[in-house]
Amino acid sequence: MPRLCCWYLSVLLLSAATAAGAQVPDSGQTPTTPPPTKPEVTITAPTVEQPLPKLRPDNFSNCLQQSPGGSDPSNIDYLQAEICEQQLNYEKRVVVLACINKDGTNAPPRVIQACTEALDKKIFEGHETFFLFADRADAYFALGDKQHALEDYDEAAKLAPRNAKVYYNRGVFHAAQSDDDDALQDFDTALSIDPKLVAALRQRAKIYHARSNFSSALADYSEAIRLEPKTAELWSERGYVCLRQKDLQGAVRDEAQAIQLDPKLARAYFIRGRALADLGDRANAVNDIRSAVGLDSSLARYVIIKDKTATLSLPPL
Repeated sequence: MPRLCCWYLSVLLLSAATAAGAQVPDSGQTPTTPPPTKPEVTITAPTVEQPLPKLRPDNFSNCLQQSPGGSDPSNIDYLQAEICEQQLNYEKRVVVLACINKDGTNAPPRVIQACTEALDKKIFEGHETFFLFADRADAYFALGDKQHALEDYDEAAKLAPRNAKVYYNRGVFHAAQSDDDDALQDFDTALSIDPKLVAALRQRAKIYHARSNFSSALADYSEAIRLEPKTAELWSERGYVCLRQKDLQGAVRDEAQAIQLDPKLARAYFIRGRALADLGDRANAVNDIRSAVGLDSSLARYVIIKDKTATLSLPPL
């Protein structure tokens, strides 16, 4: 690790960490590196939640039979039957939308309830039910119910074998369980179906990086950047890999691009500061580390000051 041996650095880092409300480790303290973060699914519960409707029989003939005329065609109230059908369609739509959870405001138990109701009432048939299993799997995942989540992800993949997002979501699930081999297989499958799925490229690159397969990680990040050149995080993460591969100039260049796209991206300043320190550019390294800690005080834990020397470690990718 580089050592920035100057009293000026110590003072600046201490003042930056203090201004940001950060805790700077005491002299001689061993840095504590948190475990790498894993992809996760987050579903936030709404403030007010209406109960789901209880679905009635799901075809028009039942609405006819329930009309005042009963089963006698000459005495059926078709207007009442049509009202019944429209109400039924509305109730189905409420349940399906609760299962789809497009805006992410439904709590996992509600999503599970709605998807299960839709499956039990056979609102959809055959392969069309894949999204009910996929969405319920996400909800189980959010609740930490790994067994049911995997069962539903597997069922969704069987029903929609050419749907890249299903494989991507299952890959994220496997990655969260540190099952990187299965995660890579799912990301590979997702990308074989949709080579432009940037999220899969990014997650696969992270696994390659964790395995020190830097060339493959760089290839995936470069393709992701080609597809989404205005995403600052992609530039910063590629810069991180460049730094690990000792391509210091490449790291500085990528982090500079990330900062240009997002001037508040704290990690980009930190990584560039580390690269500049390795290059011997102490003045600019100090400025970048000070900016990083000012934007995100949690980064102060990766700056260890002992006597008048600062040691920089890297946060997880």
